[in-house]
Amino acid sequence: MSDPAVTGLVLRIGVSGSKTWLFRFKFRRKAIRISLGTFPSVSLAQARADVLGFRELLDRGIDPRKAQRTQRRKGGTQPTIEVLPGKRVHPEIGATSKETLPAPSPEDRSSVEFLAYEYVQHFVIPGRDSPDYVIRVLKKDVLTEWKGRDARTISAREVVELLDKIVERGSPVMANRTADILGQLFKFGIHRAIVEDSPVKLLYKPGGKEKRGKRVLSEPEQIAFVQNLDKACRSKQKRHVLMLLLLLLQRRGELGRAEWDEFDFKRKTWRIPDAHTKSRRGHVVPLTDWAIAELQALKELSKGSRFVLPSSNPNRPANPKLITRSIARSLPRFAKIGIAAFKPHDLRRTARTELARLGIPKHIAERILNHKKEDLDGTYDLHEYFDEKRAALEQWEQRLLQLKRVRREAEGESAAIPAKSRRSRKLKQHHVLTLNAVSAPTRG
Repeated sequence: MSDPAVTGLVLRIGVSGSKTWLFRFKFRRKAIRISLGTFPSVSLAQARADVLGFRELLDRGIDPRKAQRTQRRKGGTQPTIEVLPGKRVHPEIGATSKETLPAPSPEDRSSVEFLAYEYVQHFVIPGRDSPDYVIRVLKKDVLTEWKGRDARTISAREVVELLDKIVERGSPVMANRTADILGQLFKFGIHRAIVEDSPVKLLYKPGGKEKRGKRVLSEPEQIAFVQNLDKACRSKQKRHVLMLLLLLLQRRGELGRAEWDEFDFKRKTWRIPDAHTKSRRGHVVPLTDWAIAELQALKELSKGSRFVLPSSNPNRPANPKLITRSIARSLPRFAKIGIAAFKPHDLRRTARTELARLGIPKHIAERILNHKKEDLDGTYDLHEYFDEKRAALEQWEQRLLQLKRVRREAEGESAAIPAKSRRSRKLKQHHVLTLNAVSAPTRG
């Protein structure tokens, strides 16, 4: 029975007497029907309202099937869709590898899957060295929640509800990251004329304000680090990597993705390219003698690879996240030598704090870290301060060598035996001379 008031609304009465509301329409020359629920659970007024809403979507060129929420509708049943013969099935999200998303069907130009695919292909992959993180977030929370939806029908409330779910499962930081990705996703959609407006209208972080890291290694921990690093790290490679992070103040990703052609040992420089930095702004790091010694040891361990930290695949570097995981596994051994739990970035923060304690000017220390300059400085002050950066890093190296020698000399004095004082003094002098030769890498 067709409703004379609303075109496309039909009441189908079965042999058993069941009464089902249907909406019949054509979209791109294909006949489709949507089940709106059964009478009397869904009233005539509700069925008409649903169909009128669908008609508005059709007028905008939106497929009503992709405007349905995945949850059950409050107060009634969720409309179900029957696709009549001839409909092409959209590929399943998540059926491919982690590196990319499956390409949508040729006639799809407005679904969430299409928006995500375009975003990954034209924004994420060209702009990130490792796009896997964004792809995993999209697959896990966005594409499963809004599977098959038309991107133009996503509401601001639905964005809030999706992020609330992530917070409720105990992942507030992930909720903040997902919110950032969603904001980028829909902003990109506006740029590509896929959507007209963004439903991401957040005024606050959904997971709340995140606590900034404040972990800094104390002086006793710094002494233990430079003195007993070999006891906490079973791997030679790990020892050299951690010492370089402390000596040079650079990020784990910059070292993890580094290639040997970035280093000039004669000029004692490390030129980090734009693509390897967080801000996409490369810079030159002066190398101290100790840092060069650590790098040369890593070069021997790399066995001819063009990467400083090669992976099992000779054409790719190791994942920088492995540095963090490796430290996490070694924390019990670090605890035994007197160093509490820490992360790779804490070494960078520790060194920056010590530069301030050594009296290094802020603008020099910040340039070593390659932090973004203030607007006026970034516009008018284009000097790289290379010599000043070298002097600061060499001063920091001398401080670490001092901590290493003080600890060893103190141990030598405590080990002296009064009954054999002359022999002990000779042993102590030999011990200190040997340490100085080992601590200060050979110049040239």
